[in-house]
Amino acid sequence: MKLVRTKLLHDTFRVGILLKGIDGLLETFGGLLVWLVRPSTAVRIVRALVRHELAEDPHDFLATHLLGASRQFASSKGFASAFLLGHGLTKIVLVVALWFNRLWAYPLMIVVLGAFSVWQIARFTETHSLLLALLTAFDLLIVGLTWREYREQKRLRAARAGGAGAAR
Repeated sequence: MKLVRTKLLHDTFRVGILLKGIDGLLETFGGLLVWLVRPSTAVRIVRALVRHELAEDPHDFLATHLLGASRQFASSKGFASAFLLGHGLTKIVLVVALWFNRLWAYPLMIVVLGAFSVWQIARFTETHSLLLALLTAFDLLIVGLTWREYREQKRLRAARAGGAGAAR
């Protein structure tokens, strides 16, 4: 039973970091877009994408938040681009390192996601965004799974080192 639970938690960790990797790719792509696209063009593109939803429901949660975010990014293009690129590239590097079981990446991922979570909680107190709360909960879940996986990887390495020493 413990083996099944361990495998399930490991698989959940792998899926979680895969999702973080996809998130990192999207943030990096978004950061490049923000940097390369004129702010007014970005707002027009988002407005065109959400026009139908807003016509049906002027208070549509996702559409209004996307439009608001595009306007906010347009007003602070340099910061938004640097922020998204920094977040995205950091996540990509850490996810790749975790995927290949680089031990140094586990504590770094915990620190990075912990810092992102603190910032997101502070932003949540201002925005009360459900999406931000869900993202923060997901990040904290990944922190917990990363901590568990880090301990498991250290245990496996110690067992291999002990087994290799005993075989000599």
